[in-house]
Amino acid sequence: MRPGLKQGIGAALALTIGGISCEAPARAESIEQKVEVCAACHGADGKPTDKAIPIIWGQQLGYIYIQLRDFKRGDRKNDIMQPLASQFERDEMLAIAEYFSKKPWPDLGQPRAPKDVATRAQRANASVGCTGCHLDQYQGDSAIPRLAGQSRDYLAKTTAEFRTRARGNNPGMSDLMIATAPDDLTALSEYLAGL
Repeated sequence: MRPGLKQGIGAALALTIGGISCEAPARAESIEQKVEVCAACHGADGKPTDKAIPIIWGQQLGYIYIQLRDFKRGDRKNDIMQPLASQFERDEMLAIAEYFSKKPWPDLGQPRAPKDVATRAQRANASVGCTGCHLDQYQGDSAIPRLAGQSRDYLAKTTAEFRTRARGNNPGMSDLMIATAPDDLTALSEYLAGL
């Protein structure tokens, strides 16, 4: 981290949670400085350091912004993201979202789902209607996230959080996840990860 980053209003916020250490500058100037801290978890090359952390490189701009806003407001809970997002104003969150949305989506090298799993996932989609919002290729659009190629572990984690309402920033998704059989959700996670 560049020495000048630690200057500004107050001292740097240091987080050490679950073995992950992140330093967030109190007043970073450029967008590159503001997003430097993101690489500690989301990866310097767009590949997260932990499979339960989402890919944000190439993710939809509106979706990234809404998640940052929800972390800041406390509508979405996360011990690392809430303190980081709380320091940003709306225009900064939009700039961060734009920055990451323009990055290339990384290939995690996840295998395609076996035929029986893919068939089950496609049947679940026909029932739940994932592609009604996430679109035919699960690429998302604007405020709807891309799911294709996302980490299988992250997809399983966020699905479970929606089912238990631990992730409370989208009650409609919670309702859909609760109404879907757990085995179908597991198939969907494996299928989407391999796209």
